[in-house]
Amino acid sequence: MKIIILEYFFLKMPSHEDDPYSQVAKSSLKLKNDETVSKKKKRKQEKKKKLVEVSKIVEEEEQPKHTVQRTKAELAFLKMQEKMQTERIKQKASKTHKQRVEEFNRHLDSLTEHFDIPKVSWTK
Repeated sequence: MKIIILEYFFLKMPSHEDDPYSQVAKSSLKLKNDETVSKKKKRKQEKKKKLVEVSKIVEEEEQPKHTVQRTKAELAFLKMQEKMQTERIKQKASKTHKQRVEEFNRHLDSLTEHFDIPKVSWTK
């Protein structure tokens, strides 16, 4: 039974002659009015001319660099922002995670049972 099935499978396989893609032309397409002599394109020369023109324009248009001038109030504001940010960073870095969890649990203990949520553990 198994031998018959294998023979049937090999008989039904398409051969190379039946395959429509086996006879594909792999060469380039030949047209009737094919000119073997092709004209050179002038794109390279045009690109070079455009690059030269653009570089000349850029050199002529050199504008002085615009620097941002801040007022005294703006400078004081930025300085104060940096100072506050460093203070916040120091404050957050002063406590360990364990200390923050314990503080949060104390806060939860002080609340009424109406707002009760389970305590947070630092071990899990």
